Amino acid sequence: MPMHIPFPFNWIPTLPVARCQESPSLLKRAGTEKLREVFLKYASIQKNGEHYMTSEDFVRKFLGLFSESAFNDESVRLLANIADTSKDGLISFSEFQAFEGLLCTPDALYRTAFQLFDRKGNGTVSYADFADVVQKTELHSKIPFSLDGPFIKRYFGDKKQRLINYAEFTQLLHDFHEEHAMEAFRSKDPAGTGFISPLDFQDIIVNVKRHLLTPGVKDNLVSVTEGHKVSFPYFIAFTSLLNNMELIKQVYLHATEGSRTDMITKDQILYAAQTMSQITPLEIDILFHLAGAVHQAGRIDYSDLSNIAPEHYTKHITHRLAEIKAVESPADRSAFIQILESSYRFTLGSFAGAVGATVVYPIDLVKTRMQNQRAGSYIGEVAYRNSWDCFKKVVRHEGFMGLYRGLLPQLMGVAPEKAIKLTVNDLVRDKLTDKKGNIPTWAEVLAGGCAGASQVVFTNPLEIVKIRLQVAGEIASGSKIRAWSVVRELGLFGLYKGARACLLRDVPFSAIYFPTYAHTKAMMADKDGYNHPLTLLAAGAIAGVPAASLVTPADVIKTRLQVVARSGQTTYNGVWDATKKIMAEEGPRAFWKGTAARVFRSSPQFGVTLVTYELLQRLFYVDFGGTQPKGSEAHKITTPLEQAAASVTTENLDHIGGYRAAVPLLAGVESKFGLYLPRFGRGVAAATPSTATGS
Repeated sequence: MPMHIPFPFNWIPTLPVARCQESPSLLKRAGTEKLREVFLKYASIQKNGEHYMTSEDFVRKFLGLFSESAFNDESVRLLANIADTSKDGLISFSEFQAFEGLLCTPDALYRTAFQLFDRKGNGTVSYADFADVVQKTELHSKIPFSLDGPFIKRYFGDKKQRLINYAEFTQLLHDFHEEHAMEAFRSKDPAGTGFISPLDFQDIIVNVKRHLLTPGVKDNLVSVTEGHKVSFPYFIAFTSLLNNMELIKQVYLHATEGSRTDMITKDQILYAAQTMSQITPLEIDILFHLAGAVHQAGRIDYSDLSNIAPEHYTKHITHRLAEIKAVESPADRSAFIQILESSYRFTLGSFAGAVGATVVYPIDLVKTRMQNQRAGSYIGEVAYRNSWDCFKKVVRHEGFMGLYRGLLPQLMGVAPEKAIKLTVNDLVRDKLTDKKGNIPTWAEVLAGGCAGASQVVFTNPLEIVKIRLQVAGEIASGSKIRAWSVVRELGLFGLYKGARACLLRDVPFSAIYFPTYAHTKAMMADKDGYNHPLTLLAAGAIAGVPAASLVTPADVIKTRLQVVARSGQTTYNGVWDATKKIMAEEGPRAFWKGTAARVFRSSPQFGVTLVTYELLQRLFYVDFGGTQPKGSEAHKITTPLEQAAASVTTENLDHIGGYRAAVPLLAGVESKFGLYLPRFGRGVAAATPSTATGS
């Protein structure tokens, strides 16, 4: 069980997580009036007709941090001073609005840290400012840093009177932890031997590099040394590796040409590292040693790097409407939990399928009528010249709602069809996925084929009713055909007419579609593996093109078998009989009738369905201890701060505009720079250390 380390802030909402990079502002600024309304809601002080927030108003009430009654008042004031640029202890609306704008700048994390140290609000950091904040951190209380040493003098001058501007401060903050680590090593090696014990090594890394540790690394700090003393070069290489894991990931992607699942050897990544960076062979040795300690494997893939590297302090903004943790760990996944997981996926799949089907139903109706149209000298007059002609004639003769004829039974069928297909595909993929989250291509094809086969049992009856209702408008009769009358006419066995053709169509369709979607989605993910909703939509639509087009012949046969032949039209007795007669009477081109309409229907339908399905899993997030859709922002929890954050499932709707980024960016000051401030008041932290991660 991972060791719990007290952490300073009771941050907790993981719901609106921000990412302000790759663009000057990915967060839309809040309107002045709406922001003022939020400000006045929390401002408790009024002076000379103006309203102000106190430190507690801003940090505890508005941001929701330090919610314990025994909170550390000094830490609260330090955080409030980030927004309080006048440093008068009160936050005016103009300061509140200015900080909201700062949170959307590309370098918001560094600017937030700078304002934490800029105690006088004059745009510079003095030695006294820097020393005052550092001395208040938990790290300094555990491993004191020499604030009178050569490192400090190099930045602030021998007399410590030099002022540091913002640009210089960013470098100071970057170098500070490296210097702190080296100073900690010297303190553990008073004799100057160049070696420290494994336990001293663990103590330094856990305290100085705490913000860079995942549970897997932290639990193996002693075992990775194999009981030997740790040399200074090894110590420096280890800390450098932790700092450079994002670069290591890029080296891996370079070596695998973008694949995240290829297993590579030490020699392969060493060669790629030498062509891209200054990463040393010793760092690569440590990387593979760490991966071996965590997973006992001689090769590594991208998931190994993700288990070693901490999650980035920022994540993509997603409003979760619900967040539930069904199990504490994957080991707790009982049969009942797995049934609940399948039910959860089935429910979301039903809704997603209904949305996708409604969007493209007019195209589906045109496709069906085009496929049912017979050609040849003795079959009858051609009603439609092409798909567009069919569309216009349906609207002209049957009205706009004629495009939705048969939609109700289609929606009734979509629930089990798409839900079963998505659920079975996910279920089989879960069973065939290894512990690192990788799945071979043959297993993806098998999972898709199983999904296609499973849906036929539930959807063939509804499919045949839908088709007969769709073509009913072609028959000039006074009576209106209804779904129930079709069911009574067909009977139980009649409802499964064309089932073999359905299998012939749906099994290869899903076997092609789902692997293509998974690989296309991975190709369109960003460098962090995240998929924007638009890339999900595009991947779903692209995957539908080959899947829909290649199985069109089976779809034509299925349609002919399920439609009632009118007077003078050919009748068919099974798949093979239909194949021979269509070939003889209409030629091979007849098997590809409606291909364009089918692609234009299936491609966007599955694009809409899959993006809806995955976004629903992000919005209504439930952790069943199994796999989550790749490319979502639901990363595994890896730090004490995130572990506590997982317990909160509600979002403060008053966090608008840039303030949607406030909590994760303040957490980033901890996780990137290790600036952990005391969470409890004096005399409380020592008495209740075990409760720090439990609330």
